[in-house]
Amino acid sequence: MTSQELTDLLQIPQLVSPKQTYMLRDILDEFPYFQSARAMFLKGLKNTESFKYNQALKVTAAYTSDRSILFDFITSDTFNQNEISQYIKQNADYINGLEVLMEDISVDTTGDVDQTLKQHIEDTVVILDPDLFQPKKDDAGTENSELKEEEEINKKTVSISNLDKKEIESFLNIGKPFQFAKTETHSFNEWLNISKFKPIKREIEDSPKEEPNLERAKKFELIDKFISKNPKLEAKKAKTSSHNIAKAQMIQPEALMTETLARIYVEQKNYKKAIQSYKILSLKYPEKSGFFADQIKAIHKLQE
Repeated sequence: MTSQELTDLLQIPQLVSPKQTYMLRDILDEFPYFQSARAMFLKGLKNTESFKYNQALKVTAAYTSDRSILFDFITSDTFNQNEISQYIKQNADYINGLEVLMEDISVDTTGDVDQTLKQHIEDTVVILDPDLFQPKKDDAGTENSELKEEEEINKKTVSISNLDKKEIESFLNIGKPFQFAKTETHSFNEWLNISKFKPIKREIEDSPKEEPNLERAKKFELIDKFISKNPKLEAKKAKTSSHNIAKAQMIQPEALMTETLARIYVEQKNYKKAIQSYKILSLKYPEKSGFFADQIKAIHKLQE
């Protein structure tokens, strides 16, 4: 990659191509603290929905001193713009193929707008007369709709039970880039804490030899003399935090639960927490309880 190409990418990072993404990886191997290159590398992986994105985001967070800036970047409109542009490209042929006829073009009729509006208002007053309405009787229609909903749920259950492991992983979006919203700072920080590298524990082979009793006694004697001759040191008062601790403790766990965090637990194979998360989400968003129930069934299937 030439310096001019790199400069152009720095100005418009959303135009990074798959080929340039791999070239940026080579640059990062040589210059790991090149933050701008890491940002463009992340953008390139996100554009292709690469399975390497989540790991690259984790490494970028390790090289970033202020992770709030990184979070603002990955949740910005510029970073997520590719999904919109891809949708436009997919529908470009359809839009270009549309034929517009003269009859479809609206004609300016501002002169008749007021009269038409008045007529609509008068018609609406008559239509909304409460005396013209009668209470709807309960019939077998509601029972039929409930039966249809149960049949749809059963169909979903059967389809999930017939999926193999790869299809289940695809259904749970395992390996796909995490999509954090601007309000999901807790989920982002929780993911970094869960996935941080554990330090390597090394056993010490040679235990340190004990010092002779005489040398140890001399050291304690010197410490006692120092304490007796020098005045007592006053401990510094700890600064009290100005933020409202009570308010922070009032935040309920369900308020911090998000779909992204549930996905993170699935990725980490912490299936117990993932199931608990989806149960909390189903109570938090009852309109999506069917979707969360399918996620739980898929996790149980993955554990088999």
